[in-house]
Amino acid sequence: MSWHRDVLGGGGAIDWPRVLLLAVGVSVLITLGTVGVTSSSSFGLYNPSWDGTSEFRKAANDDPTVESHLLRETTEYAELPANETVAFVISPDKQYKNEDIKRIREFVTNGGTLVVLENFGEPGNALLADLGTEARVDGRLLRDERHHFRGPTMPVATDIENHTLTSSVDRVTLNYGTVVNPGEATVLVATSDFGYLGPEEDDLDEQDELRSYPVATVENVSSGQVVVVGDPSLTINTMYDEPDNAAFVGGLYADADYVVFDRSHGASVPPLASMLHLIRNSALLQLLVGSTGIGLVAVVSQAHVRDAVVAIRSRLPARLQPAESRVAGLAGTGLSDAEQAEYLRRRHPDWDEDRIQRITTALNTPRSEGTNDE
Repeated sequence: MSWHRDVLGGGGAIDWPRVLLLAVGVSVLITLGTVGVTSSSSFGLYNPSWDGTSEFRKAANDDPTVESHLLRETTEYAELPANETVAFVISPDKQYKNEDIKRIREFVTNGGTLVVLENFGEPGNALLADLGTEARVDGRLLRDERHHFRGPTMPVATDIENHTLTSSVDRVTLNYGTVVNPGEATVLVATSDFGYLGPEEDDLDEQDELRSYPVATVENVSSGQVVVVGDPSLTINTMYDEPDNAAFVGGLYADADYVVFDRSHGASVPPLASMLHLIRNSALLQLLVGSTGIGLVAVVSQAHVRDAVVAIRSRLPARLQPAESRVAGLAGTGLSDAEQAEYLRRRHPDWDEDRIQRITTALNTPRSEGTNDE
């Protein structure tokens, strides 16, 4: 194999500098590839770590009943069939303003469903206010001393409303979440009667603080609806499979044809993932990439055919090889013109002197590729 010949020197000794160079090159390629397709940002769709949402994205991509899309600009809302689409806004980093708000409002007005997951950040609440919803996230830490996962700051919400969006849910496991103040919105999920609000360092010393708190709501806005969830951590990799978070999140888009992940105001998308997104949303780019791929396959295939022919010829007995192959072998042997001519006379007694002279001249002409006489 070629790599085996490359790393072995004369006599079979390993060429360690070349091995080291090869190892460094492979490592660089792997690193560049990893950086190109992954992210380290919290709630990042391409972040495979505990605080990323790659599992949620993969679940939606693998769902054969829906078509998932990454939305990097709010202008893309206008390209969606609103009444068939559920859009997720997960803990945005920046506040939506002006034209962005207008586009999202039009999406909801036309029948779209917007899911806003927020706990302590301001951009999520500001978006809800601009959309004119009743629900708002409280922003204070929610705890439950009786029903929790690994501690009071990870309450297990057990009060589930009988609603089409929660038909397959028995509980929801939170992680440093907050309360949703519903106003006139319908409460979908609430904590047990042992929930309470306050900083993590505060002790529970008053029994009358305990009660059930809403953590997820839904309300109609024009022809669409807005779902508000007080804990974006439901979607991160370390919490997604906890009871019944995946079922709850999946139920929010169960009746939709399209799922959209709005990252227009979140962390940037990795470059290779961004490139794939551009190709997926451009028929012209798809045609260009497809044509280029077909061309490369054709070129590589032709090269493989040529290599195969050369390999087969090299294994044939000398008497069966084409005349041009045998003659070309004289080039670079160190024989003089006269010696080459004598060799050709012996090998091809049927050739005349003019032909032999033309061949020897061609063989010794720099950069010559042979003669057409063969």
